[in-house]
Amino acid sequence: MSRISVIIPLYNKVNSIERTLQSVARQSVQPLEVIVVDDGSTDGSAEVVRRMNMPLVQLVSQSNSGVSAARNRAMELAQGEWVALLDGDDCWEPGYLENAERMIDIYPAAAAIGTAFMVDDGRRRVAGDTPQKEGVVDFFVESMSRYVLIPSATVLRRDITLALGGFPEGMRMGEDQYLWTKIARTAQVVFSPARLVVYSRAAENRSASIFRPEQTVFSLEDLYDEDALPISNEYVARVALGKALVESARGGTAVAKRALEFFSYNRLSSRLTRKLRLLNALPACMRPAVLNIYNWMAWVIARRGL
Repeated sequence: MSRISVIIPLYNKVNSIERTLQSVARQSVQPLEVIVVDDGSTDGSAEVVRRMNMPLVQLVSQSNSGVSAARNRAMELAQGEWVALLDGDDCWEPGYLENAERMIDIYPAAAAIGTAFMVDDGRRRVAGDTPQKEGVVDFFVESMSRYVLIPSATVLRRDITLALGGFPEGMRMGEDQYLWTKIARTAQVVFSPARLVVYSRAAENRSASIFRPEQTVFSLEDLYDEDALPISNEYVARVALGKALVESARGGTAVAKRALEFFSYNRLSSRLTRKLRLLNALPACMRPAVLNIYNWMAWVIARRGL
């Protein structure tokens, strides 16, 4: 019997959730269960799930509380020793769960398993920048320059994740990295270079592309720990400064300034610091366009393998 429960937060993914669930149904090793938490969808997403009538799928509904709350509720309901995260607009190749089960057997001390992925921008697929070798990774060192864990390509030990508090509810950007930091400071992170996940960059309603004010008691500042390895604090600073770029572009001048001040201890993200400082100095009306142009150019360069 599988040790893995699949958990899917669902919010207005009517055009993609069927494809996502079909990718689970095609797995060479089936999960113990699939828990879909409908987080107050208004576009008929939940009806699509009901219509598919998949035996392993349990659909749970809640008022809109955010992706972290949806994932946490799914983890609390799950029966599996491990939970595989999957967003409602991403897909798995058929061997994804089989590979995860294999990694669980090989690395019993791990609390998180990352897998390589492809990025689909609606026109073509490009390999994500990830580690090249299988095994235990130095999460913080690797994550300063490439992707080790992203939600749809991550499997977590359920008990450890819940003991650490799960995802920070109400945090709308950086919530994944918040949890990754706590896990990586506690237990092993392992990685598989098999490209078995398709991340949809062009997906509808992608949470990273939607700005809404945060309503949370959690902050990336909370993760600064003078007793932790310096590289883990550097990673937190990098995440926080990247988040502040988006907040600055949406007019959050004071929030971005606070991030520049608090995370000024960083030594490995000086380019990001300069970019944020320059963006925050521009008139607020110019910032979204400037950041969008920069991000578009960065994606074009990455897509060309440069």
